Parts: sequence; C-alpha cells; structure tokens
Amino acid sequence: MANDPEAKKVSINFDGGTVVMTFGMVKSLFTDTNEYLKPEGKDVAVTVKGHTRTRVIGGASTPVAAYNYTYKSWPRLPGSLSSGGQAILMRWEGSEGWWTARLHGSAADFGSFLADKSPKAVSFKTERGTKYGPFVDEML
Repeated sequence: MANDPEAKKVSINFDGGTVVMTFGMVKSLFTDTNEYLKPEGKDVAVTVKGHTRTRVIGGASTPVAAYNYTYKSWPRLPGSLSSGGQAILMRWEGSEGWWTARLHGSAADFGSFLADKSPKAVSFKTERGTKYGPFVDEML
C-alpha cells in the first residue's frame, strides 16, 4: 500500500482553509484532468509601507522606502504538530461509500468550495456528526 500512487496525500487550498485527501479521492471526485492533481501556485502581491528602522537601541533611525513584491503561494498546511485538522467523511456520486479526509478550516467554507468546484454531487460530515451538503439530500 505504501507505494500505491492513489494513496498519496494531496492538499487542496480553498478560501477559508485546506483539505487533505488521497490522490485517488481527488481523481474520483474531481476527474483525472483536474487542476488539483497538478496545482499551480497563485501569484500573491505584497505591499510594504515605508517605515524607519533602528539598528541599535538609542541609535539613529534610518528610513526604509515603501516597496512591493510578488511571490507564488502553493497549497500548504499549518506546521504545528497539533494542527492536524479534523477528520471528515465524504461521499459523492460513484464513491461507493464514505472516504476520510482531513479538513483544516471552516466546514461551511469547504461546503461553499465543493458547491462551486465539484462536478459530482457530494456531501460530507464532521467528527461531531454534522452533515453538510445541500448538494444532494438523498446521499445523507
């Protein structure tokens, strides 16, 4: 199983969090040609305001001019060991049962992401048993 490419983990960022699921789940839910299987970084523009810098306490201040820069933001997860996210159960048309993923962030935001991006009817439930998915009521 360790060498099974379908069992490799994939992180998908969405507005409000990240979900981690297996490569096989992503292929089944979003299709083989989906953008989540080969993510591209998003360009993020940052603006830094002008400010002063003091190198030695009590020393002279030096002005630092305002500047801008851009970087690529890639799917990522929090680095803390305690931030494993919550386990959720997911199922969708053709999934043949429930599958486990880990959700970092808001379940409501994840539901909005699925409503916008999933080509299949999908539902999920949290560890507490809260069911999400006005996507298809019959699945719950």
